[in-house]
Amino acid sequence: MSHTLIIAEAGVNHNGSIEMAKQLVEKAVEAGVDYIKFQTFKASKLVTKSAKQAEYQQRNIGSQENSQYQMLKKLELSPEEHQILIDYCHQLGIKFFSTAFDFDSIEYLHSLDLGLWKIPSGEVTNYPFLKRIAAYNEKTILSTGMCDMQDVRNAVEALYKNGLSKENLILLHCNTEYPTPFEDVNLKSMDALRKEFGVEVGYSDHTKGIEVPIAAVALGATVIEKHFTLDRTLPGPDHKASLEPDELKAMVSAIRNIEKAVGGDGTKHVSESERKNIAIARKSIVAACDIKAGEVFTEDNLTVKRPGSGISPMRWEEVLGMKAKRDFAEDELIEI
Repeated sequence: MSHTLIIAEAGVNHNGSIEMAKQLVEKAVEAGVDYIKFQTFKASKLVTKSAKQAEYQQRNIGSQENSQYQMLKKLELSPEEHQILIDYCHQLGIKFFSTAFDFDSIEYLHSLDLGLWKIPSGEVTNYPFLKRIAAYNEKTILSTGMCDMQDVRNAVEALYKNGLSKENLILLHCNTEYPTPFEDVNLKSMDALRKEFGVEVGYSDHTKGIEVPIAAVALGATVIEKHFTLDRTLPGPDHKASLEPDELKAMVSAIRNIEKAVGGDGTKHVSESERKNIAIARKSIVAACDIKAGEVFTEDNLTVKRPGSGISPMRWEEVLGMKAKRDFAEDELIEI
């Protein structure tokens, strides 16, 4: 199996602090992910001042404040802070990218020449947004939370119509609830997306724990995106549905193991690692008691025991009725 692209979604879990954002970069490096992803937006361009917070945002923040604008305003990263993070990622050897949420942010990220785009689930029905990103025809990851298949078709058609090539599209199955109930994950949707669109398919996870993204890799996900935080008890909209650093590291390790386990050519064959155990674990036809030369082999004087270096018990019927060519002691491997 090819290398699974693992994206550690820092998102807004920096809580507006560049120092906390740099700590997230450090933890992502320690975990061994491929990318760390942040979010690029201007609150004034993203939401109206009267827009209410989602239920999960209110629940996770635990604040009486109900304004999306006020919440997001505190979580913006300036261009200067972006550059600090980009330089820090380069210094530590991890790839940086970010999700844009408005046109100005798209233009800014384009100026950084990152070569990779992430379209979040909330923008799937934003035709002008899709059109703008498609025109660059660079590798584009589209999350499909809150979508039925027709929603995905419409978005993909818009991307193709406006310049994105099929080779540059990756679809992520996703459920936009934080955290996602396990019964709503529906991982088999990845296969439906793969069959419908014939593109790479991955999974953006919002469940608690690491089991589901690991299962997604076993089912063929080529990209995994997972929110992470320094501490799940921190205030903020996404911390409670995020992994802590040790969990992120465990997830990456498990995914790398799963990649090896589901690799191979799909044929059933004896592996080199197990070949040496054939003679030890399998059995041979042996003498159940002392047998004299000329005696007929019967079910009474033959049995089956380890090791498997003699005649295979699969030849049992063939051996029965033959005559012993020499004396055999009890437990001795039979020869014919």
